[in-house]
Amino acid sequence: MTQSNRISRRQFNAAIAGLGAASALAPFGIARAASKLKVGVLLPRSSYEALIGQSCQLGADLAPGVLKSMLGVDIELMNADTESNVNTARTRAERLIHEGAHVLVGAFDSGQTAAIAQVAEQRGVPLVINIAAAPQITKQGYKYVFRNFPTAIDLVRNGLSLIGDLFHATGVEARTAVFMHVNDTFGQAMTGGIMKTLPHLKQLTFKIVDTIAYDPAAKDLSVEVSKAKAANADFLLLVCRLNDSIVLRREMVKQRWHPMGVVDPGSPGIYEEQFAKSLGKYANYVVDNPPWYNPKGALTGMVEEAFRKRNPGEKFVYHGLNAGYTFEAIMIAADAFRRAGSTDPKALADAIRATDIDKRVMLGGPIKFNAEGQVEGNKSACVQILDGVPKVVLPEYAAEAKPVFPWPEYKKA
Repeated sequence: MTQSNRISRRQFNAAIAGLGAASALAPFGIARAASKLKVGVLLPRSSYEALIGQSCQLGADLAPGVLKSMLGVDIELMNADTESNVNTARTRAERLIHEGAHVLVGAFDSGQTAAIAQVAEQRGVPLVINIAAAPQITKQGYKYVFRNFPTAIDLVRNGLSLIGDLFHATGVEARTAVFMHVNDTFGQAMTGGIMKTLPHLKQLTFKIVDTIAYDPAAKDLSVEVSKAKAANADFLLLVCRLNDSIVLRREMVKQRWHPMGVVDPGSPGIYEEQFAKSLGKYANYVVDNPPWYNPKGALTGMVEEAFRKRNPGEKFVYHGLNAGYTFEAIMIAADAFRRAGSTDPKALADAIRATDIDKRVMLGGPIKFNAEGQVEGNKSACVQILDGVPKVVLPEYAAEAKPVFPWPEYKKA
């Protein structure tokens, strides 16, 4: 985005005042695009990742209305279900391109996203990744693949640093941890990042005494939890998904394992509504350090208002991460389309590469892509389940409550 295309704070605030196209377009001074941008949205809306994929879809569904009022761009969503399967993700990406998608967005899961990235690159159609952390996706020299989400290494660095902040804020010193992680592409990438990063973070003095991998689709984790409990570590360091995190926490209760707490350096699942609904009081005090939305951002307020109108009865807090990053992915495509004035894939890719968006939903710096197609500077927050609701407890400038650590049941049998 050139300096002449930047939106001033006064213009942006004027657009926030209403979602109607007439009121928002005038202060932006943006001409309507000559044609419609067709966005192929690939998400796991069924099988074991269904709830998270559906949560991402809520952000996609908001995008056409909000972005038309912001940017004057007409967007047509072409939705496809990856069914939480890598091969299905690949074939659905091919189908969307065949049916006329100008740009692809997706797909939350790193394995599925890697498959879609190969298709996008081979077919020369831009892919804007909403959520997927495996570093190798943007290490292939691709020209049509862009990611506005931290890599696993960045997730780990941000998440582990927040663990140190959590210990400092609560005056707790944990010496040992047992590490449990899903064995999928994401889990392996996170594990590699943790093992590489942890020794270099001097503020963290705990040692991992055992590492236990498990299948994210597992229905029974009794053996794995029993082994973790036997490690007698101060706390559980966990990299998980949604369904398995529920199974694991229930098994901890069943086996009466009460460490200082469960701390996730930044994977999905714990902050989802289904986690709290399924576990009730046993969801409380679990900590996750994921990338998070900025609750004080002007664009966040605009998106949240649109979310409430479209989804009465739903709470934005349970969808803010998934919906926010998905919305931003489509915003990136729409902004590039507006500037390129074309649906030509090379022109769109070149425009995406030149993105410079400083008003965003998520915590972090401006959306700018480096030479690898990766946005740097995305931030994380320490989010703890309190009274059944995920609340930011760190950093202090964004905190909604004070952290509780260790949890009240520590060492009870």
